[in-house]
Amino acid sequence: MKGNFDRLIHSESPVLIDFYADWCGPCKVQLPILKEVSDEIDGKARIIKIDVDKNQPWANRFQVKGVPTLILFKNGEIVWRNSGVSQKSELVTLIEKYS
Repeated sequence: MKGNFDRLIHSESPVLIDFYADWCGPCKVQLPILKEVSDEIDGKARIIKIDVDKNQPWANRFQVKGVPTLILFKNGEIVWRNSGVSQKSELVTLIEKYS
């Protein structure tokens, strides 16, 4: 998976990674927001969810200390990061900025 993941985040299109956990209340709040964002951005970015309990090496690699943590990549670089619930308008604006 490492090679695929690295290839994915090195995309010219933005890639938003949602580090989450099934037991996390705020993660459950973030889920429908991400669905709305996905519907609105219409393919301008990929949104990928990574369960920190099942993918601990990835959480460690990006120093995820709390969930949800959202990280936006562009050409392999982190261009934005936030821990806690992010609002739809903020996420859409960010994705538009980096598209």
